[in-house]
Amino acid sequence: MFRPPYPPGLPIGSEWLPVPSTSPVLFPYDGTVVTQAPVGTADLARQALDSAVAVKKEAAALSSRARRQILTSAADAIAAQREAFEELLVLETGKPLVDCRVEVARTIVTLQASAEEVARLHGETVPLDLLPSGDGMIGYWTRRPIGVVVGIAGFNYPLLLASHKIAPAVAAGCPVVCKPAPATPLATLWLVDLFRKAAVAAGAPASLVQLVTGDVEVGSTLVTDRRIGAVSFTGSSAVGHQIARDAAPTKTLLELGSNAAMVVADDADLDAAVDATLRGGFYASGQACISVQRLIVHESVAAEFDARLRDRLGEVVIGDPRDAKTRVSVLIDDRSTKRVLDWVESAVSAGARLVSGGGVDGGVIQPTVLADVPAGASCWDDEIFGPVVCLRTVSTMDEAFDMVNDSRYGLNASVFTRSLATAHKAIDTLEVGAVVVNEVPGFRSDTMPYGGVKDSGIGREGPRFAIEELTVTRMAVIRPA
Repeated sequence: MFRPPYPPGLPIGSEWLPVPSTSPVLFPYDGTVVTQAPVGTADLARQALDSAVAVKKEAAALSSRARRQILTSAADAIAAQREAFEELLVLETGKPLVDCRVEVARTIVTLQASAEEVARLHGETVPLDLLPSGDGMIGYWTRRPIGVVVGIAGFNYPLLLASHKIAPAVAAGCPVVCKPAPATPLATLWLVDLFRKAAVAAGAPASLVQLVTGDVEVGSTLVTDRRIGAVSFTGSSAVGHQIARDAAPTKTLLELGSNAAMVVADDADLDAAVDATLRGGFYASGQACISVQRLIVHESVAAEFDARLRDRLGEVVIGDPRDAKTRVSVLIDDRSTKRVLDWVESAVSAGARLVSGGGVDGGVIQPTVLADVPAGASCWDDEIFGPVVCLRTVSTMDEAFDMVNDSRYGLNASVFTRSLATAHKAIDTLEVGAVVVNEVPGFRSDTMPYGGVKDSGIGREGPRFAIEELTVTRMAVIRPA
């Protein structure tokens, strides 16, 4: 059983407050109890908001030096306990160790990059004399903190997604209240504990960073409070839509779902494209919003691509997520597993061809490839969030790009081609937040502006861009006396 290195209860205000109940966090692979986690309430959520509002002015007044120190210290603390964080993430998410190692590494980069961006948070002068009335006047704008931030993270990358909320808020000078997914609160609790210790060491209040666990009522309490400045949410489109409605007119930053497409052109390096499919379609057991879900392959190379993909599917090792060789393991819970299997069965019934997989091995869904998946099938139209890749063929690149765009989602997409003209056409044509050429659509640097269009959300993450999202410009206009 995991022994938490942080105090019992929830980090609210300057202390860790007791909670009325706990619930077991289960290791998804075998159902064993990892530890008991504190369960928050709406009342505790209100206390956290009260504490955040109480330190809003103090947080806004923190020096750049102090904000950078907090972020750097938290990054160093995670790096010093890297392996323990990796092991904990495996236990609470059931995600393969290789992916948990990537998550911790990306979290450290996020905190370090946010610390660097503190020094770049500034405004500009503005010429006011474009009209005669502005002659002799001075104008400039600065960035000011937006206020209290509520950050709500998904279950699939609990440490990283929480860092995408907390680090930019601290860098901008905003108090932040984080709510992790109910199934995966442990690494986030530890992260918040390290942030609070770093804040106190830098002369800031511990309540700069707080955390509340709980159900829908807790989330609703947080996002509907009119005293907050912004809500940053990562999760499903349906929940994101509800949060946007409930929070209005408060600013919302939504990083939602996707059914990411990867286009393989007739001049593509097929070995590289197959490799990308194996890496991009099954990492995190498919529980990633930008994993390869829709494969769109030019008909002239489809047979060869299909054969090479079949030959290499055996490389995707399934099993215990604690094993460093495992690439696909269990999903977060049985309900998710059943849904994915139902979608696969439904697609086959509708005419899709099962190329590989489709079954379960020791509770783990086998890496699954479906071909000729018809439009209208959930496997193609919606976000499957499992180790399933769907393939269709096209006769032209225009048809391929139209097929990519024929989706309510628009997060990331990729194209494999040797043609610079095709690459630029993809960049100009695809209705997504990022176009990746000759790499997986899931390629993501935590320093790039990340976010989608359409039903994939609004706003951008990545330290520089998220920090700007959590600030407001303030104009200064001076007529010298």
